[in-house]
Amino acid sequence: MTDVFNNDQLRKSMVFLRILIGWHFLYEGVIKLFNPDWTAFGYLATAQGPFKSLFIALTGESLIGWVDTLNWLALIFVGITLLLGIFEKMGALAGIVLLAMYYFAHPPFPWLEQVNVEGSYWFVNKNLIELVACWVIYNFPTGQYFGLTYLFKGTSKSTNTQ
Repeated sequence: MTDVFNNDQLRKSMVFLRILIGWHFLYEGVIKLFNPDWTAFGYLATAQGPFKSLFIALTGESLIGWVDTLNWLALIFVGITLLLGIFEKMGALAGIVLLAMYYFAHPPFPWLEQVNVEGSYWFVNKNLIELVACWVIYNFPTGQYFGLTYLFKGTSKSTNTQ
């Protein structure tokens, strides 16, 4: 498996994928942080599918503030880790969890009416696609080739040789 990842073009493609997904997460988190009117209430209150009751329970008055804060914090964490190439496995895993929650709050199942979502899909939507991309990034982290992990690795080698 490591022989496959020695391919320079594949490595560059994976770095580019990681950076783009990191940018997307970071942007979504920052936009939510700085928009005083943003809340996850509408998205959660219109949840559908097998976990509908769980997502609707998160809209309770005592919980929604925490849900909103944890959402933008997690988005920013994933964005920073993937964009900068540090702790990217943790970031990718957090991204997988977030995207799975977004997916199951409004699953694109053909027997469900698509409410409060972009487009009209059957089983596969952008959340599922980005979730799988985060899974790939989790399995093939690229920070040791391009990112802060690479810079720290280089710094620690130079201090060990002195």
